[in-house]
Amino acid sequence: MNILIVEDETKTANALKKGLEDSGYTVDVAYDGLDGLAQFSGGKYQLIVSDIIMPGITGIELCKRIRAIHPSIPILLLTAIDSKDNVVTGLDAGADDYLTKPFDFRELLARIRRLLKRSAPHTEFIDILHFADIEVNLKLKQVTRAGTTVTLTAQEFKLLEYFMRKPNTVISRTDLARDIWNIDFETGTNIVEVYINYLRNKVDKPFGKKLIHNLHGIGYILKEN
Repeated sequence: MNILIVEDETKTANALKKGLEDSGYTVDVAYDGLDGLAQFSGGKYQLIVSDIIMPGITGIELCKRIRAIHPSIPILLLTAIDSKDNVVTGLDAGADDYLTKPFDFRELLARIRRLLKRSAPHTEFIDILHFADIEVNLKLKQVTRAGTTVTLTAQEFKLLEYFMRKPNTVISRTDLARDIWNIDFETGTNIVEVYINYLRNKVDKPFGKKLIHNLHGIGYILKEN
């Protein structure tokens, strides 16, 4: 597995490279955002690990540009800023996960294994998901409802895709927090409710028929009635 590390702190970058190589990965390092983008464009990687605050372009901007080239490659952001706004911005830019510095290297390895496992190719890949009058094109990252284009952020798209893959199935807040944001719901975060509301405002409210239903005290379900 080839991993690209984009990190401007030389000591941190070299430590990550050594640790990951000792764990069996092939690792390249870029020391700023623009170099990271250049290396990504010229190489073949299965995962990107990037700092957020860097010279050239930030990790968030790098994430946006990588997503424009490769919609599905896993991206893990590293941040020394424990800010919910910073994290949400990174996730909306297309990142799959994040870690706040300093972190336990074992946790980084666990996150990497999980992201690689989740992104491993399946024997059958479905390009388009349908439910009721919603259509989700996974390849083009496009959503329509009743023939009308619905514009979603990267994180809203990921949340809708999760529901579309589990129609008529009760999904708990704990499952969403773990599978979409890789966080423990018990930490008191309201990120699940916030993004459910964002998604409903775009996918449900303009069309007069609710499909994403709240089951009080249990979770949510995508259903027609």
